[in-house]
Amino acid sequence: MAQGKYSRVDGKKSSCSMATVLLVIGVCLIGVWMFMSSPVFMGQTVNGSGQESKSESKTKVSPVSSSQFEDDSGDLSESSRTGGGNDEEPVSRIEESNTRDVETSIGDDDSSESEKSKSEDETGSSSDTDEKEEKKIEDGKKPESFPDADRAEILKETRTESGAFSTQAAESVSDKELKRSGNGYKWKTCNASTGPDFIPCLDNTAALRKIHITIHYEHRERHCPAEPPTCLVPLRQGYKIPVRWPRSREQIWYSNIPSTTLAEVKGHQNWVKVTGEYLSFPGGGTQFKNGALHYIDQIQKSLPDIKWGKRTRVILDVGCGVASFGGYLFERDVIAMSFAPKDEHEAQVQFALERGIPAISAVMGTQRLPFPSKVFDAIHCARCRVPWHVEGGKLLLELNRVLRPGGYFVWSATPVYQKLAEDVEIWEAMSKLTKAMCWELVTIYSDQLNQVGAAIYKKPTSNECYENRTQNFPPICQSNDDPDAIWNVELEACMHKVPVDSSVRGSNWPKKWPERLDSPPYWLKSTDNGVYGKPAPDDFTADYEHWKRVVSKSYINGLGLDWSSIRNVMDMRSIYGGFAAALRDLKVWVMNVVPLDSPDTLPIIYERGLFGIYHDWCESFSTYPRTYDLLHADHLFSGLKKRCKLASVIAEVDRILRPEGKLIVRDNVETIAEIEDMAKSLHWNIRMTYNKEQEGLLCVEKTLWRPTEVETLGYTF
Repeated sequence: MAQGKYSRVDGKKSSCSMATVLLVIGVCLIGVWMFMSSPVFMGQTVNGSGQESKSESKTKVSPVSSSQFEDDSGDLSESSRTGGGNDEEPVSRIEESNTRDVETSIGDDDSSESEKSKSEDETGSSSDTDEKEEKKIEDGKKPESFPDADRAEILKETRTESGAFSTQAAESVSDKELKRSGNGYKWKTCNASTGPDFIPCLDNTAALRKIHITIHYEHRERHCPAEPPTCLVPLRQGYKIPVRWPRSREQIWYSNIPSTTLAEVKGHQNWVKVTGEYLSFPGGGTQFKNGALHYIDQIQKSLPDIKWGKRTRVILDVGCGVASFGGYLFERDVIAMSFAPKDEHEAQVQFALERGIPAISAVMGTQRLPFPSKVFDAIHCARCRVPWHVEGGKLLLELNRVLRPGGYFVWSATPVYQKLAEDVEIWEAMSKLTKAMCWELVTIYSDQLNQVGAAIYKKPTSNECYENRTQNFPPICQSNDDPDAIWNVELEACMHKVPVDSSVRGSNWPKKWPERLDSPPYWLKSTDNGVYGKPAPDDFTADYEHWKRVVSKSYINGLGLDWSSIRNVMDMRSIYGGFAAALRDLKVWVMNVVPLDSPDTLPIIYERGLFGIYHDWCESFSTYPRTYDLLHADHLFSGLKKRCKLASVIAEVDRILRPEGKLIVRDNVETIAEIEDMAKSLHWNIRMTYNKEQEGLLCVEKTLWRPTEVETLGYTF
């Protein structure tokens, strides 16, 4: 007889009876039923290996109803809003800060308790912020991260433009799982020649050694390392959380920037003085020893048409020193993009940013400045030590490129008011050059109090003067020379013609401030599509409405942020400047960064009375470490990780942010998860994370933690 499949091969009958089999099956079914109907204990076990495992054991998670962030669906994709058969519940967590095992200052063992409490009073208690945050949750307030559905196209089209929904199919699954675990990020502290002041693209000593001629300041320009660093810049011993604005304009902690060179060299000109544990800034400068405000008002008195804060809103300050001029222009509702090189006047830009005044490290060298053409209402130079008249006026012609037609150049320097042989020679050369450039010398004024003077020139608003010149010097640029192309573009000693078509940017002056902030520029055409697909003026308006809602209902009221502690803000991927415009009523300034691979909307940002800069986030930004209080990244990282190492970008974020500074990320859930894991590996506090289907929002806070393991960057020595 043929044997059954499970019969014993020895021909004997099995000792397992049918009743026994039925009993075993019954027990198994009961076990399965108990497993499926036990939501408390078994559910906790499952949850423990999922979402809960992403948080450190010491992190407390406050219970948050998903309805807190579900009032609207404005930031979700089309498929998310229409359902698509996916009934997944949104995940929303507002987390208490990680247990703080770091103090407000580091390595300051000798400071007294009273000094520590004093510092805490000035900077605000972070624990109070957490308590306020928890209180908001308990009160049942509903912070709105995602605005209403009729704004949904804003974020959807942003994702389309930036490729934010990439699944990164080229990467292996095992590599992703390693990153998700958090164990894939092992951070080290940078050992660089400049220590806690390390700027990767300005401190590349190996590259600088290859530069043998420095007459054009090539050694002050950007020379980025082949591989961006992934290590973390160390904190300075004795570092304290910065003094808050507006007090910071006059006084900062000496321990944060213990540099006395400028105080010794420029103290008599009231740049900066050492006063105990502080560095004090009396508001003076080489050309305004008795205060910047008097100097600013003298300019308007001698040229009423400049109309600070009305006609003139955005200016460029060349060779800014410690930026007191820009710092006091805030009093007149003017914002200044100040810049100076990283040179023997050590820390001047660092001082400016620590004071809460916008500034970047840059130089008038061999390449174009990182700004569009025809965007600054005025340009200011006070003893900025730039040889404007040499080599065919190449450097002054670069100012001509970025100056708006009808804008003013204020030149406050010794050749204007002194009669030494060298000064007379420079004045004659400048007079000849500016006349050839068709700049009108509007006025020369004398400041009796400061015993200085300034010449003020005006750029033409038509091409008539150019066409009537007897000599083509400086020459008109070739027609194929794009004045808005700036990245690694060499300077040319030529001028671009002034736009005369009334529908072209630069042909008309913008509306007065603040009307220009809310109004689409006159040169945005309804026949052209904007970044998000609507007619350009409608696109502009929709973007602004979107960010006003997000800022007011989420960022201000929903994240538990203490905005009085926030001064220096950066929008790492700005489109129309809507985020910055929505912050207008707060005591902050915003550096709008337009990445090189994003739509070139920076001229629109300037047109509305804001400012910004072009940048490639695969390289380091030209700023000192610990200079920004808040970084905002809207669908930036998902696009960047296609061409950069995300770890190097986050290391740069860490370098730029101050301790207790915040990073707000809006991106797809995959990228949000990566950034959150990296933030945890950096020992940052996860303040809030939210996601629904494919969209997420993350807010994290940098701490004072630094790794113990060190990485030496050989190219810096």
